[in-house]
This record gives sequence, C-alpha cells and structure tokens, in this order.
Amino acid sequence: MKEVKTPKKPLAIYYTIVLLLILLLNVVLVPWMNERQIKEVDYGTFMSMTEEKNIGKVDIESNQIIFTDKDNTQVYKTGLMDDSGLTERLYTAGAEFSSEIVEQGSPVLSFLIWFVLPIILFTALGNYMNKKLMDKMGGPNSMMFGGMGRSNAKVYVQSTEGIHFSDVAGEDEAKENLQEIVDYLHDPSKYKDIGAQMPKGILLVGPPGTGKTMLAKAVAGESNVPFFSMSGSEFVEMFVGMGASKVRDLFKQAKEKAPCIVFIDEIDAIGQKRNSGQYGGNDEREQTLNQLLTEMDGFEGNNGVIILAATNRPESLDPALTRPGRFDRRVPVELPDLKGREEILKVHAKKIALAPGVDFSVVARMASGASGAELANIVNEAALRAVRAGRKSVTQADLEESIEVVIAGYQKKNSILTDKEKCIVAYHEIGHALVAAKQTHSAPVQKITIIPRTSGALGYTMQVEEGNHYLMDKTELENKIATLTGGRAAEEVVFGSITTGASNDIEQATKLARAMLTRYGMSDDFDMVALETVNNQYLGGDTSLACSAQTQREIDQKVVALVKAQHQKAIQILTDNREKLDELAKYLYQKETITGDEFMEILDSPQ
Repeated sequence: MKEVKTPKKPLAIYYTIVLLLILLLNVVLVPWMNERQIKEVDYGTFMSMTEEKNIGKVDIESNQIIFTDKDNTQVYKTGLMDDSGLTERLYTAGAEFSSEIVEQGSPVLSFLIWFVLPIILFTALGNYMNKKLMDKMGGPNSMMFGGMGRSNAKVYVQSTEGIHFSDVAGEDEAKENLQEIVDYLHDPSKYKDIGAQMPKGILLVGPPGTGKTMLAKAVAGESNVPFFSMSGSEFVEMFVGMGASKVRDLFKQAKEKAPCIVFIDEIDAIGQKRNSGQYGGNDEREQTLNQLLTEMDGFEGNNGVIILAATNRPESLDPALTRPGRFDRRVPVELPDLKGREEILKVHAKKIALAPGVDFSVVARMASGASGAELANIVNEAALRAVRAGRKSVTQADLEESIEVVIAGYQKKNSILTDKEKCIVAYHEIGHALVAAKQTHSAPVQKITIIPRTSGALGYTMQVEEGNHYLMDKTELENKIATLTGGRAAEEVVFGSITTGASNDIEQATKLARAMLTRYGMSDDFDMVALETVNNQYLGGDTSLACSAQTQREIDQKVVALVKAQHQKAIQILTDNREKLDELAKYLYQKETITGDEFMEILDSPQ
C-alpha cells in the first residue's frame, strides 16, 4: 500500500521567487553601487574642465549633469544651472553630450510596480514565516492553528507493492470471512439484486501480533479501493469535543471517496464500556464513542463504505458498539496452528537467502504458540545469525537457534558458572527430561542445554509436540506438573539440598494446578463449578477468583496437595532411575548441549 501524501509545491513558485530576487537586485542594489562610484563636484569645476577641453561624455538630465574626464577614467556629477552657452562650450570642447528624453510614464505600470508588487512580496514572505511558525508549534493541525478537529487519517491507495491475501498466511478462516467483503467491493450489484446487505462493521479480534492490521490492509489491497487508517488513541484529545470532531471529519472523507475502507486500530481506546455516571457522563472519551456510534448508524445501506476495526480486548467494548447494525461481524484472528506456522515461516523466508534442505515443519513444531509477528522475528534473527557467522544463506541450525533466542534470549558469553553450579544445573535439567521421558503422554524432548541465557535461565529443556494438541486430560496435566517438579526433585535426590533455580518451575506448576481445580473442573469436591474467571484472554489471561473466602482456603489446600503429590512422584521416578540420571547428567555436563536423540539413545541403552 502506498500512502497518499500532500503534493509538493510546483517548481514555478521557486522560479518566481528567484526572478523577483534578481529584479530586486537590478532595481535597487546595482544603481546604489553605481551611485557610490560617481564623484560629486561643483558647477565651477565642470566649467573649468570644459574650458580646458578635459571632458569626455556628458549626460544632461532634468536635475543634474553627469560627465567624465577626457580619458573616461572618472565619473562626475554636478547640479544643473541656467547656462545658455553650455551647449556651445561643450561643442567647442569636443565632448559627446546628450539629454534625456522625457516620456510620459504608464500609470498602470507604475501601479503594478509600486503597489501590487510590494503586496505580493510581503504576502509571500508572510506565508513563509507563518508556515515556519506552524511547523515549530506542531503543524497546521495543532490546536493553536485551528486543526484540532481534523482526523489526520492516513490514506492509502493501491500500488504495485500493495499487500494481498497471498502475503498473509496461517489465517485461512479469517481470510475466508474477509473475502466476502472484497467480492462486495468489486461487484456490489449482485448483492443489491438479491437484497443482501454487507455488514457495516467488521471487528478483528485476537492476540497481539497475529496480523489483524495486515489483514485489513490486505482487504484494501485486494479490493483496490482507498484505505483510511487511524489508531483509536489518535481520537483522544485534551479538550472535550475534539475527538468527536475527528470522527466526523474521518467519516466525511470516507463518504467522499466511497467505495472505501475505514480501519480503526486498537478501537478499545475509545470504545470501552460507558460507566453509569461514575466520573460524570460528559467526558471526552464518551463523547467520541457517541459520535462514532452515530456515524455508523447514519451510514446508508450499501453505500460502499466498510468499517474495519481491530482489538485484543473485545470484552471491554461497549455493547452498543458490537450490536448488529454497527459491528455486525466478529472475525477471530487466533494464534496459528502447526500448518499455519509453517506457512507463515515460508512467507517470511521468501525475503531471505535460504540454504538447501531447510525443513520448516521442524521449526514450526519447535515454535509452538508463537504468533505471526514472533515467527517473522524468528526468521529475521536467523538471517542476522547467518550474517554474524559470515555465511551467505540461512541454515536449519540458524532457524532453530533463533527460536531459542526468542524464547530464552541470547547466550551469555561472559557468564561462567562454577563447577558445582554447572553440575547442579546439569542434574536439574536432566531431572526434567528424565521425568518427562518416563511418563506417558509427555511431549518428546527436543533439546537440553546448560548454557546460561540473557533471560536469566541457567539452562532449559525443550519439549516439542509431534503435532497439534488442543485437548489435555487430567493425567497429562498431572504428568506436566510432575515434569515441572523434576528439576527440584533431582537436586533433592542427588545433593540432598535445594536451590533457587526452580522458581519459574514452581510458578508454572502452581498456576497449572490451580487452573485444574478452578477452571477445568478436575476435582471431585468442586466438580464442574467455575471458581475462577479469565480476564483479557488475549493479553496474558489474568484470572480472578469468584468464590467465598472459605472456598479459596480449600482451593489453596488442594493445590498444595496436588503439587506435593506430583513432586513425590517425580522423586520416585528419579530414585528408580538413579544410574541413568547420573550418566545423563555427566554427559550433559561435558557437552553442555545435547539433542533429544542423544538423550533417548543413552536412556534406552542397557545398563
């Protein structure tokens, strides 16, 4: 998409300014410099030089006489006197003399030169200074210059580099929903003939980085219509009424350029639920929302204006905004699945030089839960790693390492662990992997490392699912908790002491155990009762308890009992496989990084 910008001033304006400057130099500066070269004398000197025949050229003007000496080396001037014999003396002296021809000046020309031209020059100078002042004060749209009510929306038109649906991968369902809009903008008559009406507004919802804004631009690119883009925060102003004025201006421009698409990004900035008079009902945000509701209702059916909006907080939007007739359709733009991740990686990989033999399916499995933006970052990090290594193409190892960079950060080059700390970390990570391998329904181990990362992790164990995994039963969740406790359990079995290295494991295990009881209904005592609600599901999924204090106490007790039971199970697994634990930890201590295949080979080998 190419942004439509205000055309620059034509070159004729600059040529006019240059010509005026040249004219000013010729009219004022040059005569002034010539005047400085003329020597003023009295009339007697003029008469003496005439009698001595030391005179060259004489120019008799209406109020003065300008003359030179015989050699034309010096110019003189003197006042004009009533001298009847002047002409005869000049002739006798052999001078070249003449008198000016008095012509009647044109009044129109005089008016243009002495009245119109100064006005034009001062006006141009004033406009130039005004423009400079406005630029320093925030531009012509600043509140000091009456631009507070303008929308300042970015307008895009179709170009050869425009975004199309082919540039957006991994969101097939969303593209299918939006394809109907494109078809309508191409041929609205077939919808009008049957009496169908297109949705006035389409709301794109999903986590950050899933491509909501790119999908909106792709709709405009496929439709080849003007595209108005504006963020919700741009409507928020300091003065009451300015946001509403921006809304009016935006929709006025849209009506003039219909058919077109209006895209409002992060609409939750102005579309939040209205409070019933808690802080007064006349605040700026509510007025802006009310104007938006009015404008959307004021649109006539099938006028060719489609409103797209994006948000990752749909639960916070006002019900009046999401009702039918305004935002009729909600299009979820979720995190991509395994196939979607693979397609996204291939799209971004077109921009870089790839080495032969790159398997994107492996990379996609390793990047489970990654958004489109994160996958784009992974590909870019791989390209940067290849450049740092001095290679001309990106390899499979670059892509896999870039996933670790995005997940855990860069390797810490200067962080050197002591031998004891390195040994503890090795046992800790092998504890995770060994507990996972000895349980059923656990994801296979992909990689184990004890190299410290910039995220603060001293090591990590990567498990990768074979395919898409949408449902998890109670046994799988319990096994996952046991795997999380495996690191601490290994420290207890081998060293008989515990360290601070399991802080993140403890947090994840506790969170998972609590969710099993409060949200998933995996408790006989509470059964299928929701004791916890999820807030902002697309922004971290914060939860809040919805039960009494007594029930909360029971939940805490059961969470402790659940985690403790899985912790004991992990200890038992490691105790039963102590020899393999020592062998694997020693191997990891030496190698620092081992693959899942190496881990399973040692684990499956006979004692």
